[in-house]
Amino acid sequence: MIDDFSTDSTAMIVYEFSLIFPNISFVRLSKVLKDTKLNSYKKKAIEIGIMAATKEWIVTTDADCIADYDWLATFDAYIQEKNPVFAGGPVAFTNDGSVLQTFQCIDFMALQGITAAAVSAGLHAMCNGANLAYKKEVFYEVNGFKGIDNIASGDDMLLMNKIKAAYPDRMGYVFSPKAIIRTEPMHTLSTFINQRIRWASKTNKYKDVSVVIVLWLVLLLNIGLLAMPFAAFFFQPLIWFWLVLIILKTWIEASFAVHIAAFFSINLKKRDMLLQFPHILYTSFAGCFGMFGKYSWKDRKVK
Repeated sequence: MIDDFSTDSTAMIVYEFSLIFPNISFVRLSKVLKDTKLNSYKKKAIEIGIMAATKEWIVTTDADCIADYDWLATFDAYIQEKNPVFAGGPVAFTNDGSVLQTFQCIDFMALQGITAAAVSAGLHAMCNGANLAYKKEVFYEVNGFKGIDNIASGDDMLLMNKIKAAYPDRMGYVFSPKAIIRTEPMHTLSTFINQRIRWASKTNKYKDVSVVIVLWLVLLLNIGLLAMPFAAFFFQPLIWFWLVLIILKTWIEASFAVHIAAFFSINLKKRDMLLQFPHILYTSFAGCFGMFGKYSWKDRKVK
């Protein structure tokens, strides 16, 4: 376990376990770095963890995540059958029923569904560091995080793109309920927006041009949907075009969401469709700030 400047009791709990179980290693990133300042502490923490690892495969998750009892066994079975060098797995947010957490739960569920659909179509465009596995030797073969180590985010997707460039036919996704990792969403609107800005900050860093094009199209579509009602004050027929786009977008996404919700055992309600409107607003805001602004994460100002 690598303690990336943890502020709760997790580090101490793991440290106590490491005194009992010799197969558990504990490293404080603060002691390794001392006074060195970085733009990506998480990548450095993972890099140090990989150096300390003694096995063939690296499996990553986060301290605030909950795994199924058969999580690693499910990954192992998939690896034995498919022989990949990189495999992602599904991640789901928990939900206390509040509007903010429900919004995050559905939004993130949709991202996971798109990830799985892309893989099944022969593409591998997204993944999440809370549920990843890759071969240690392949990590070093692609020079690890070299070239992306100055980017605050991207310990998952940017690394995936490097490995994908070297092994396009050996990328996988463990699409199984037993492989789901569950984690809490952000508890405040501010931390939620900052998280999404951090994710969006990777957009222009991808080497895969098709991924960059798709992400830009998504951003421009949402900005367009946000701007059209205001533009309709000057050109009234535009409001009807906006309504058609909203209805079409909602229908397509709702049809897709129903199937993904069944996989994650999420109960969708009709009123959840109203979350379409704040989704357009936050996607436009986070996308723009992610590419052109700064954000805060774990009390750090990040470029």
